[in-house]
Amino acid sequence: MSWLTALSGYLTPAFLVLSPLLSYSDQAYSMHRAKSSAGFSLDIPLIMLVASLLRIFYYPGAKFDIALLIQSLVMTAMQVILLKIALDHRPAPSSKGGDAAVPFAKINEKERKRPFNFWQWRSPKPYWQFVLSLFAGLVACELLLSPIPSVYQGYSSTIGYIGLAVEAILPLPQIIANAKSRSCKGFRFSVLASWLLGDTMKMFWFFTSKTTIPWAFKLCGIFQACCDSFLGVQYWMYGKGPTEIKEHELANTTTWSEPKADIFAGNGRRRTSVLQAQKTT
Repeated sequence: MSWLTALSGYLTPAFLVLSPLLSYSDQAYSMHRAKSSAGFSLDIPLIMLVASLLRIFYYPGAKFDIALLIQSLVMTAMQVILLKIALDHRPAPSSKGGDAAVPFAKINEKERKRPFNFWQWRSPKPYWQFVLSLFAGLVACELLLSPIPSVYQGYSSTIGYIGLAVEAILPLPQIIANAKSRSCKGFRFSVLASWLLGDTMKMFWFFTSKTTIPWAFKLCGIFQACCDSFLGVQYWMYGKGPTEIKEHELANTTTWSEPKADIFAGNGRRRTSVLQAQKTT
């Protein structure tokens, strides 16, 4: 068992650092190739950007494993790219059904708006303004509170727990979008597979590692693993949605009996006109 723990201590940190690329590069390429981000919930970049930025600024006060810090930095860069592609190729507002996922378009007229249309804006500019404002606010708090240890320790723990809790709810927007459309169309299986594999490796590493892993990581990791497992059940139940059965092309073509009837009818009219002409002569 010791050799397995040692192996996990090497492989899991490497996998965690690369997991943002392994999880989302295929999703980003798929949206770019299809020129559409339909079916992909834009809340995923929101959740991961907020969680990753909070985890980055949690590190100076917690000093957790360096692999988790590097993962947060790589995740931030990956989510910025993913957000840019998703905004550039979002569907038109009139999109409906399984090809629409909040907040790109309303699935139905009863879709509830968020306060101030948060993260439902049609212009890309407010998205980037929010991300930059969050980053600037965290930098300002770090500079103001770090010289005051008694206050800073509580602040650091707070943003750490908030960041990990936000990351733990990552699958929920996609679960809700899938349940509404009863389809997983637009959500890449590669993303789901990487999430489940990552959950398995993280759980083993969190509880066997000899490095510092705060309990906040462990609790939020357990919750996220449960949500990812339920998302896997949805993918098995819904797939890409019901298959539409199209009518065969021959069903709409004219049958051979109709033109034959027209030909015979035409010949009959010609014979009748010839007999009438003979009688008159």
